[in-house]
Amino acid sequence: MDKKFLTGQAILLAAGESSRFWPLSEKRHKSLIKIMGKSLIEWTIEAAAKAGIKDIIIIQSPNTQIEKYLGDGGLFGVKLSYLVQKEAKGMGDAVMQAESLIKDSFFVLNPYNFNADKFLKLMIAKQKETKTEMVLLGARTDKPWNYGMLKLEKDKVLAIVEKPVPEEAPSDIKATNIYLLPKNFFSYYRRVKEHTYAYEDALALYMKEQDARVVIASEGTPSLKYPWDLFKTNQLMMDALIKKPKIAKNAKIAKNAKIDGLVWIEENCVIFEHAVIKGPCYIGRGCTIGNNTLIRKYTNLEDGVIIGANAEVTRSIFQANSHTHSGYFGDSIIGENVRIGAGTITANVRTDRREIQPVVKGKKVETKLTALGAIIGDGAHLGIAVNLMPGVLVGVNTKIGPNTLVRENVPSDTLCYTEFKNVVKKSVKPDKNNLNPGAR
Repeated sequence: MDKKFLTGQAILLAAGESSRFWPLSEKRHKSLIKIMGKSLIEWTIEAAAKAGIKDIIIIQSPNTQIEKYLGDGGLFGVKLSYLVQKEAKGMGDAVMQAESLIKDSFFVLNPYNFNADKFLKLMIAKQKETKTEMVLLGARTDKPWNYGMLKLEKDKVLAIVEKPVPEEAPSDIKATNIYLLPKNFFSYYRRVKEHTYAYEDALALYMKEQDARVVIASEGTPSLKYPWDLFKTNQLMMDALIKKPKIAKNAKIAKNAKIDGLVWIEENCVIFEHAVIKGPCYIGRGCTIGNNTLIRKYTNLEDGVIIGANAEVTRSIFQANSHTHSGYFGDSIIGENVRIGAGTITANVRTDRREIQPVVKGKKVETKLTALGAIIGDGAHLGIAVNLMPGVLVGVNTKIGPNTLVRENVPSDTLCYTEFKNVVKKSVKPDKNNLNPGAR
């Protein structure tokens, strides 16, 4: 590593409110969601350390939840420092909080880049090769209207065009969420007007006056804007990390249970008779899988999850200590400490097979997904035989009564149930022609 250009520092941006990530963001920052036994921010710190980044500055919100969770970084072999962004004023303001701690060029990245080490190493190499202090990570996209798009001359970045219509996009390369910036970036930021895209304006101003380069990502880079974005992150992680089966020695697996493919089963798990698990899947510590239950590909069960007998779970993510009886859970995300009664079904496909558009902050959101189940917040309790329509969001600590059809989002701390107006009871005269009604 050329110390002239890089001091091994990075800023992790973890202060945003993530309101579009509700209900999973109500009790924690989204980077504290766990996949394969660790929070996303832990995976990111470990990846940064692999690339030689040993001094990490985390920008957090005033509740300091992340600092309490991670500590000083000793467990990761890095130094963690924490700064508070008092108000959510955007990415540029968050980066500016760290100015006094920055020694030379530095990385800026979001705290859910489990595979960041590959990209950081490529960006360091590009910096050393070109003697250029600003290096961006780019990726191809066919949706330019969602991103800042790069105007390029070979690997040189000339400008960023923010969310252009397709015919005005300068290339098919978007700026991703990893940046290598020079120390004097702060002076460029102070020269632009503060607003939502001030960070991008500062980048553009630097590119106009100085040299900037791009590295094109050859594989997926995680992005977490909405809860269902976790499915892509989960799939990327399992494809990258689960290369062969792994079963803990003290896991108790019935002889006639079937473990098929790339499956990780952690310590103290119990897999009952006739259960089937088809990988890639992750089963965390102390999980229980009941009799005749089917766990299908890309399912992630965190520590202490119980899936009862006669259930089916596919492409779903369960956070720690959530329990369910029989039922179907497809393309769904279940928060921590959720309790789900028998016979619950998360519908994950529309009958017309059209795109599912959940309602976020009062507006329907395009997902490009034709399979999407329910997103259920921490501490929710669902009674028996609850049916949830595709794309429904259920809030934290909400209680849903038995035999309820959930057709729309349910806020947090809400009691939701079906009110049965009448129960009909009629006497029935015996059938004289059937003296033994129990016989067949």
